Amino acid sequence: MRRAGLLSIVRNPAQLVVVAFVALIAFGMFLLVLPWSTDAASGLGWEDSLFLSTSATTVTGLSTVDIDTLSLFGELVVLALIQVGGFGIMTIGSVLALVTLRRVGLRQRMLAQAEIGAVDIGELSRLLWAIARITVIVEGTLAVILFVGFWQGGYEDGPVDAAYSGVFHAIATFNNAGISLYSDNLAGFVGDPFVILPVTFGFIIGGLGFPVYVELIRRWRIDRVERRGLAQKGAERVKPWSLHARITIGATVVLLVAGPLMVLAFEWTNPDTLGSLGLVDKLTNGWFQGVTPRTAGFNTIDIGAMNETTLLATSVLMFVGAGPASTSGGIKVTTAAVLAAVIWSEVRGERDVNIFRRRLPTPMVRQALTIVLLSLVFVGVTCLVLMANDGLSVTNALFESTSAFGTVGLSTGVTGSISTLGHVVLVIVMISGRVGPVTFVTAIALRDSARLYRHPEERPIIG
Repeated sequence: MRRAGLLSIVRNPAQLVVVAFVALIAFGMFLLVLPWSTDAASGLGWEDSLFLSTSATTVTGLSTVDIDTLSLFGELVVLALIQVGGFGIMTIGSVLALVTLRRVGLRQRMLAQAEIGAVDIGELSRLLWAIARITVIVEGTLAVILFVGFWQGGYEDGPVDAAYSGVFHAIATFNNAGISLYSDNLAGFVGDPFVILPVTFGFIIGGLGFPVYVELIRRWRIDRVERRGLAQKGAERVKPWSLHARITIGATVVLLVAGPLMVLAFEWTNPDTLGSLGLVDKLTNGWFQGVTPRTAGFNTIDIGAMNETTLLATSVLMFVGAGPASTSGGIKVTTAAVLAAVIWSEVRGERDVNIFRRRLPTPMVRQALTIVLLSLVFVGVTCLVLMANDGLSVTNALFESTSAFGTVGLSTGVTGSISTLGHVVLVIVMISGRVGPVTFVTAIALRDSARLYRHPEERPIIG
């Protein structure tokens, strides 16, 4: 029986994920181009609307226009795009199906699995409920904390404005969007750790990934039952940490230490960034700028005034990103860890690739290498286009390209001056960075092919 409608066109879940994101971007662009989306009489043009809609949907944060030009309606459109894009179109659809039907069909499970990267398709229902609960809890808690900080700190005129700003920044923070209601992003809070630190922990939590949350919650619940002595014979016991959780948490800790140390080391004496701050503010903002490149995209200091060494280190952090199945972009910390394990195994002459006393399957190693190489191609080609077409320097072009691919949103200040061709390329890169290079390329492939034979083996000289 032939499939009808949209599903007859879409061959696999990866294609539908891309189609859904493109449809949401188009809808957001249509809303943003309306005259009442801005306070200016002229409104936003199609190019600016497309770019901003893509940036919000892919939770990137790059923008060609100042946030102050948007009206309340325009800000709410951007906020909705951030929430839907971060949560995942297919994830939201599956959660709604759970609410109405109390179950998720096989096709819906496959679609949501392609979006959030769930490992076990049989546990998707539980994972989706966890996503919904965690999103509401984290965003709600962060909104309350920021509301107090904005109101008591005198940053807003009254409690209503402080509450609105708190909700907006809470959603943007947890979804790692990096879009702020303030024209200077978070530079106005450079000396206020009561705002900076909650934002920091908010986007770190958002970057861990939902499978890690589920495992943490499950372990906490089982451990609590056992401590109370309520566990019955044969009840569920705490299982060892999964390899995914160990890699994600371990790599996250390493980057949370390495990133701030690099920023502090390279910017400590820079008078245009950290050099003019006191000791406490140096440490606080060095920490903030060291962890925000992992796709958060907020900034408290002038990115364009950073040293080139810092910009290069930040580009590496943006390229890696955070955890899989999270609101982050980049190649993800697990991919980077697998690649590091491959290099380590090759240097030691080991036949297998092992991490934490677990052997990685060959297809997974090939997938990690493919992701890294495809990502380098996306970033490299974009960098060349920006250099050739817009005359950007290598540093600025590389930084802008990596920021778009990693859906980070940090910029040295060149986004608005880039040509239409450059903006279109950045839009494509932001979409590919959000859905993942493998998913993106798979989605646009004309057909799948499988060889029914194998060629003779021969080894070329390597190196």
